[in-house]
Amino acid sequence: MTPHAASGIRPLVSWGTVPTLVVCLAAPTLFVLQARGLGWLLLVAGVGLAAVIERRAVTASTPSLTRDLSLVAIGMFIVSLIDLSAELDNAAMLRFALALGGAVVVPYVISRWVYRDRAIAFPWRGGHRWSRWQWAWLVAVLGLGWLILPFYFLTSGVYRNWPVVDSPELIARLFVGVGAVGIWDELFFICTCFVLLRRHFADAAANVLQAIVFVSFLWELGYQAWGPLLTIPFALLQAMIFLKTRSLGYVVTVHLLFDAVVFAVLVHAHNPGLLDWLFWVTP
Repeated sequence: MTPHAASGIRPLVSWGTVPTLVVCLAAPTLFVLQARGLGWLLLVAGVGLAAVIERRAVTASTPSLTRDLSLVAIGMFIVSLIDLSAELDNAAMLRFALALGGAVVVPYVISRWVYRDRAIAFPWRGGHRWSRWQWAWLVAVLGLGWLILPFYFLTSGVYRNWPVVDSPELIARLFVGVGAVGIWDELFFICTCFVLLRRHFADAAANVLQAIVFVSFLWELGYQAWGPLLTIPFALLQAMIFLKTRSLGYVVTVHLLFDAVVFAVLVHAHNPGLLDWLFWVTP
């Protein structure tokens, strides 16, 4: 552990920031530049550098940056093994299920039964009922999605990064796929990456670091052009909301509502005239 973390203080910046940033920068290398070999090298280098930095500072009572970065790196490596281009055939959906599922399950299993800690958890309810602001934010998410997403997808043309959905079967597959990936985003980026990073860094630093990984993944998935102007604040807000609510169920609900608008916009974009009554921008 870095000296600050070992003393119980979670710093904004420390020597541990360097290897952590190397690991997180592997994400744009893997998912934006799609330079797999270089990205994997960065993952190994980041974890190795963490081991060098903390080799004399780790005690039984402090979490290990090396171990926690290794879990993040393993998850990113598993995701990088597949092409993230959105496809809806059986083989593609199985490929996504195995890779994305493995990126959550494997770090969880290693953390729980190899490293013998409980750093990764999935607190569904958060221990309290949703407050008024939480319900208000759900309504706001739908409103913001309706205002922003049609303009983004249709004027930038990024809807073409998703396959044409012009039959009931394809529309159903798109609905399942968009929702499943949205749930996975919260399981991996928030409940795995963010939670592991904030064991070592102040919340703001951990949030920025996880957002690098989150936004890079969404880029390869299809949120390109000026998409990061939307995905960066979304990634940061989701982590902040999770900190406030401690509820995976709530952040998943927020994400699924936003993705419901994404789904509807994609159907609208690929089927001119079908949902013109619902959106203010037409294909």
